Amino acid sequence: MATFGTTSATANPNPNRSTEVVQPPSDSVSSLCFSPKANVLVATSWDNQVRCWEIVKTGTSLSTVPKASISHEQPVLCSTWKDDGTTIFSGGCDKQVKMWPLLSGGQPVTVAMHDAPIKEIAWVPEMNLLVTGSWDKTLRYWDLRQPNPAHVQQLPERCCALTVRHPLLVVGTADRNLIVFNLQNPQAEFKRVVSPLKYQTRCLAAFPDQQGCLVGSIEGRVGVHHIDDAQQSKNFTFKCHREGNDIYSVNSLNFHPIHHTFATSGSDGAFNFWDKDSKQRLKAMSRCGQPIPCSTFNNDGSIFAYSVCYDWSKGAENHNPATAKPCIYLHLPQEAEVKGKPRIGTGGRK
Repeated sequence: MATFGTTSATANPNPNRSTEVVQPPSDSVSSLCFSPKANVLVATSWDNQVRCWEIVKTGTSLSTVPKASISHEQPVLCSTWKDDGTTIFSGGCDKQVKMWPLLSGGQPVTVAMHDAPIKEIAWVPEMNLLVTGSWDKTLRYWDLRQPNPAHVQQLPERCCALTVRHPLLVVGTADRNLIVFNLQNPQAEFKRVVSPLKYQTRCLAAFPDQQGCLVGSIEGRVGVHHIDDAQQSKNFTFKCHREGNDIYSVNSLNFHPIHHTFATSGSDGAFNFWDKDSKQRLKAMSRCGQPIPCSTFNNDGSIFAYSVCYDWSKGAENHNPATAKPCIYLHLPQEAEVKGKPRIGTGGRK
């Protein structure tokens, strides 16, 4: 695949002329997730808040309506929806998961706890279980009818990333290990492999066909990794989110729910659309003036949401609240940007 290369970033936070979400968080956005049933967007933030907006789509125009918010005691790092689209789960630095029955107007309740901040969270509808990954080096499965975890799985290091596409679950840990689980037997590791990338794992995305996962690292590179040893010849890595000698973290990987192409979002302020099967980049978007820490598609892939804000990679001393206003944008992908292309030989890879 081609390496990323566009003009240097300018101060323009919205060069792609995306729709801006009104009343964004007051601090950096840590996660974004759409309801699986409707165009309702949730964002978690370092300002301890979980916020929700209704997205109204009229033809090619979008508008956003703030709906509600709840608070955690410390920064919130992750979020996910229940599959019926009624309930939100959020976790973070206060070491707890809150369940928020948004549509019924109910109050949030604590349904899971860890001994350190909770970095990742996923709802597994096929098992009716919540899965949480923490910096306490455990993965925990929760049956919401019980106060204690149904199972605690020890990890070799802190959880950095997690992806689920039943029956496949993959955890990326701080030591570059990828721990693979078959959720038909969740209490035993199915496989443990060292990441195909040389630097720390930042994000993961399971293939829609459950045959493997994408791995993104802090070193501007993505690995396309198959689980089955018989498919190892299909594995490859490619560079992205780089310009000259400047190398940026890949922060988010999102498969398109219909076309099964994928998006990468990075600390260079860009998001790109790719086709792993033809090994081509479909579209490179203009770079925003700040990093993109997280992104997501809605349930039919017609809206791509992404946050533009400081990612804290250069520490507090490089954070300027006066210029680093957090924003959330909505992009309407054109079919040519996200629909895969026929494979042409073995070209296009770098």
